[in-house]
Amino acid sequence: MAQARVLLLLSGRPEPPSFARSVCGLLGLGPGPGPWRVYCGLERGRLLLSDRSFSGATAQLPLQVPPFCPFSALEQRPPAAAGPKQPPDRGVDLGVAVLLQSRDQSVLLTRRASSMHTAPNLWVPPVSSDLQLLDGGLRELWEETGLQLPQGQYSWFPLGLWESAYPPMLNQGYPRYHHIVLYILVTSQETEQQLQERIQPNREEVSAYAWLKPDVLAAVAASEDGPEMTEPLPQYLPPFVQVMELQGDVAQSLDLPLSTLLRTSLNTRESEERVSMGTKFALGLWLQHLKRSSKYHTHPSPKQRLHLSNTDIKKAK
Repeated sequence: MAQARVLLLLSGRPEPPSFARSVCGLLGLGPGPGPWRVYCGLERGRLLLSDRSFSGATAQLPLQVPPFCPFSALEQRPPAAAGPKQPPDRGVDLGVAVLLQSRDQSVLLTRRASSMHTAPNLWVPPVSSDLQLLDGGLRELWEETGLQLPQGQYSWFPLGLWESAYPPMLNQGYPRYHHIVLYILVTSQETEQQLQERIQPNREEVSAYAWLKPDVLAAVAASEDGPEMTEPLPQYLPPFVQVMELQGDVAQSLDLPLSTLLRTSLNTRESEERVSMGTKFALGLWLQHLKRSSKYHTHPSPKQRLHLSNTDIKKAK
């Protein structure tokens, strides 16, 4: 049996959660929309979670689950309709996503190739399942984008945790994957231009990439909780963002409508281009961190304030 990557501290001892059960539910988190603060122990590529402090806890991080979590929905069904049986030892896996920030406060997002078996066409940061958490995330960053960060030229900070299912909703099929994704902010001492000069995306995994600024990312982070934006964008936001799309052996600049990045999960098909929910959650946490560590301020319009009102992003006003 493979070593469990995610463990919960229940009844005083660590136990692997069942694949078909919500981690947030097992920890007794809620009611309410979240996120919830949980205690974490990170050791030898494993993540130990608890709703209370414990010996060996190295961080306290926000944990969020989407409002239409399929595992929570399955728990409400009678056993006969709960879905296909899983191996009794199948647990929840662990992923590590690297949110790379340049010195001049640009963040790198990549669009997954349309040929990917899971989450095609989604805009996400590089995600790894490597046993070594930070090293694995940096290795995935290198494998997907060709960027190797020199030792001593970056700092890192754990942002938060996302309970991820794929497909993300039951109307798209029974979940085939169940992860806790740890989002790590890696801040490079190099500028966007310096990093851009070295980027060499892996075309088998990445079909496009973009360096995005805080005001754009604030709108992206807020979009999942609000209705689909049908009115013109606020004047301080550009109608298009520049992305580099990989076409054959060359990367070509493309003006992507910002509205594409503002699409919400409930209003798009499974493989339709959008920013993943977990990424939007992580961007909101990044904005909070950025505000605490700098003089950055977003400039939300009255319309956007309605979008921000039900999320932690409102702290970035």
